[in-house]
Parts: sequence; structure tokens; C-alpha cells
Amino acid sequence: MDISGAEILVRCLQEEKVEHLFGYPGGAVLYIYDEIFKQDKVRHILVRHEQAAVHAADAYSRSSNKTGVCIVTSGPGLTNAVTGIATAYMDSIPMVIVSGQVPTHAIGLDAFQECDTVGITRPCVKHNFLVKDVKDLAMTMKKAFHIAQSGRPGPVLVDIPKDITRDRCKFEYPKEVSLRSYNPVVKGHLGQIKKAVQMILLAERPMVYSGGGVILSNASDELTELVDLLGAPCTNTLMGLGAYKASDPKFLGMPGMHGTYECNMAMQHCDVLIAVGARFDDRVIGNPKHFAQNPRKIVHIDIDPSVIAKRVKVDLPIVGDVREVLRDLLANLKESTAGAAKPSTRPYDAWWKQITEWRGLNCLAYKTSTEVIKPQSVVETVWRLTNGDAFVTSDVGQHQMWAAQYYRFDKPRRWINSGGLGTMGVGLPYAMGVKFANPEAEVICITGEASIQMNIQELSTCQQYRIPVKILNLNNRYLGMVRQWQEVEYGSRYSESYMDSLPDFVKLAESYGHVGMRIDNPADIEPAIREALAMKDRLVFMDFITDQTENVWPMVQSGKGLTEMLLGAEDL
Repeated sequence: MDISGAEILVRCLQEEKVEHLFGYPGGAVLYIYDEIFKQDKVRHILVRHEQAAVHAADAYSRSSNKTGVCIVTSGPGLTNAVTGIATAYMDSIPMVIVSGQVPTHAIGLDAFQECDTVGITRPCVKHNFLVKDVKDLAMTMKKAFHIAQSGRPGPVLVDIPKDITRDRCKFEYPKEVSLRSYNPVVKGHLGQIKKAVQMILLAERPMVYSGGGVILSNASDELTELVDLLGAPCTNTLMGLGAYKASDPKFLGMPGMHGTYECNMAMQHCDVLIAVGARFDDRVIGNPKHFAQNPRKIVHIDIDPSVIAKRVKVDLPIVGDVREVLRDLLANLKESTAGAAKPSTRPYDAWWKQITEWRGLNCLAYKTSTEVIKPQSVVETVWRLTNGDAFVTSDVGQHQMWAAQYYRFDKPRRWINSGGLGTMGVGLPYAMGVKFANPEAEVICITGEASIQMNIQELSTCQQYRIPVKILNLNNRYLGMVRQWQEVEYGSRYSESYMDSLPDFVKLAESYGHVGMRIDNPADIEPAIREALAMKDRLVFMDFITDQTENVWPMVQSGKGLTEMLLGAEDL
């Protein structure tokens, strides 16, 4: 029996066990929406802006290890989605985006709401497709999910002209797919792994540097076993927080621009650096020439060969899935040390003594106040009251860095933020996506008064679907990170970084049907958060009026080396 392309698409989503579809309807996708209406296996979530649909699908994926899916219409629907697609692409998030397109006969004729979707998205997707025949639709969807999930993950877009969703053919969903030109390496080269083991066993000052690849590969257990077996210090990048538990003394904090003093010093002075699913990006290592000044051996494990030696020369590359490589590395480590002293009993005493000295600086200390709210104290309080067990989303800016520094993540997939692209406005739609993927969990959005306004219309979506997330707005009436850079780099000339004419966030939240709170007294931080957390079935918007002058320290300025940190205002 022949069925329509629209029904084929919905059946494909059902075959892929898709439970939630984030989207916004429009003319080019109305046949699809008609089929969505006729079934109940895939639940559609109506957002208020296409950008939010993509962000929500992105966070759904990040927090659940499932592939997020969203749908937008042609033209402005697609262009509104591009920011979300690029955000997912930069952070290697598996996602499938379905976009409507004008009918095939109208493509290229400047039809109403037409745009070159394939051309526009090509630089910010892992792959994209334009479906030209309804008979190709099922196989195209199978390929899309396969490509999005395998190798180095990423967003894949399927552009479907309206007539394809109306045309009919027989439906059969492929059980498997084989792509001749796409075969990512999974197992690491055994010879390279054995060399890495010897290099590690000879180290006197080893360090493990892990990134988002560990989270994406679900390799947190293997990473933990490696670090504990070696007894070596470990760092997680912004994208890798939670891969190794922050409560363990072997964890040195986050590296890079706003990393801890002890972590940056250890990164610079170790003799063997084991990089696992990380890419040595500019915010992590600072100036590559400065980073290369100290002699050290670097083992780099990553599934994407194009990442290896892209910014930093490495001594031992291992291409493969992080979890598979770590398992083989652990097996070989144990075999090499059988009957001898385990790696964890190696004499790293001098190395740990030096790290303890660096730690003594207490670089994350800040001045408390009884008169003005310090943003760090808000994050520390919510960490304590949630026992570090919440899912935390953030927008981008100072509040993002404070969340990363002061909410100590012990589990993977609990920290949801935009790393590579640094996209403001993600926090609220991220929280929505996380809550749909983890309905029983506590979900907290840490944001700022500038970021939250970029997708604040999603408070309406939260009301429609009763999404009881908690929003902590660290309101300093500034574009905080911009202001900080202007203070440090531009002679305190605060050009267009002050947020004037802010709304009354309490009344705004209430107008959407939610609970609003304004907190401006430090003594009220804990009672307010406790009260909000107790309201299990309500979205609570907490507007914390914070110290306008507070900056994120430590800080490595652009172009500087890891050890050239500003530790506070006294260094300016």
C-alpha cells in the first residue's frame, strides 16, 4: 500500500524510537504536521521560535544520549534555525533537523519562503540532504540518523520539498545502512596504544586532559578508572565537566581562559599529557607557541583525525572511539604492570607536592558581602542545596563561567551549555529539552539578564507544557563578560555594555503564568532557592540583583599563555 511522504517521515521517526519532536509549523511542512496530528507515538513540542526548537533538541540529546530531532518550515523557519544548528555543530551534538522546502518545480525560481537550505547550512552541519524523490525519503532518514550518531557526532539536516511530502510510494524502513565513503574508525591502533602505555609508565609528572569527547562517547567510567589507576591529576574542559568527578582531589578544576591556577600550571609543566576527546582549542591552551615552550610528550586520543595536531603538535596520535581506546589502553596498562607496582603507586610525590603548592593560592576565593549579592555565592548555594545532582543549563557570559567554576559536577551529561559557538539565549530552551529527556530530574537554568531576553518567549512554551524548571537570573545590569573585557583590555570604556530599560522580571514571569521572585539581600539567597526548589510543579524565575563590579577570575587574556593569568583586579 502506497503512503504519502509525510507519513513516511513520521513512520521513520517512529522506527528510530523518537519520542519528542521540537518544532514550529509553516506552509512547506503542513502535510507533515497533518500526519503528526494523526498519531501519538511521537510527541510534538510547539516552541515559540525556531531557534529554540533546535536548542531544545540539542539539549535533549546532550542530556540523554539520544538523538534530538526538530522540524522547521522553509525560508525564515530554516534561517531562524541556523544559530541552533551551528551551536550543535561546534559541540559535536548528534541531531537531525527536518526542514520544509518549496515544491521541487519551484526551487530556484525565488518562490515564496524559498532559500538555499543546503547551501546555507553546508558549513555548519555534519551532512545535509535535499530529497528529490519520495522513494528516497526512508533511506535518507536512515542515513541521517546513522551519520548524526556515529563517528564524531553532529547535526544532519534533511530538506524536504512540499510535493515530496504529498507524493506516495511503498514504505519500508531500512534495517541497516552502509556508506562506502563514510566509515569512521572505532578501534584504536594497538601498536600506538602500546607505545602510549610505555610513555605513560615512564612519566614523572603525568596529567590527564579530557574534553567533550569523553561525554559524547559515554566513556566517563573508563576515564575515571584510568585516572584512579594512575593516581595522576585530571582536568575536564568546559565541555567535559562531569566526566571525572569534581569532588575527587585528583580533579584540578577546569583549564584555560577561566580555569584554575593549579590546573593551568599543571597543564604547562607536566611531562606527559594524555589528551582524551579534547581538541586543544584557543580557550583551553591560550597561545600555542607559549604552550609549546615547555618540553612534554603528548598522547592525543580522538575519533576525528582532523582534530589531531590541528593546533598543537602531538607525539602519539591514536584515532578511535574514546571509550574503545580507553578500554584497550587500560587492559594494556594492567598487563604491563602485572606482578609489578601498579601505576598508582609510582612516586609522583614531588609532582603532587608542587600541585598542592599551586592549590594553596586558592584562586577561586572571592570576597563575601552582607550588603550585595555575589553571583558566586548564588551558584555555590544552589550546588549545596541540590547536592550537586541537578541538571544545570546556562547561557553564555560571566554567569556561565561562574556556574562552571562553582557548581561541582560529579556526573556526566549534567552540565548543558554552548561551548564552541558561545551562543547567548540557549539557557531556557536547553532547560526545556533537558526536562523532556529527564522529566523526574531537577533542572536549573543559570542565566543573565541579557541572555535570558534572547529567547524569553519560551516562557510561553513552558506554561503550555507545564515545564517546572528553575531559572536563576544573575542580574548585574551589564553585558557582564563584555564589560569585563572592556575593563581589562579597553581602559574601562564601557561601550554599549550596560543593560538599560530592563523589564520587571517578576511581573514578566507572572504574566506568563509562572512564579517570580526578586532577591537583592544576600541573607535571602538560601531561603529563596529552598522555596523555589520546593515548588516541584512550577517554573520559578529568581531575579538575583548581583554585584555589578564582580569579574570572573582567573583570566588568561587572548594571545597570552596559560601561565600568564590575571588572578584578580590587583593584576590589572
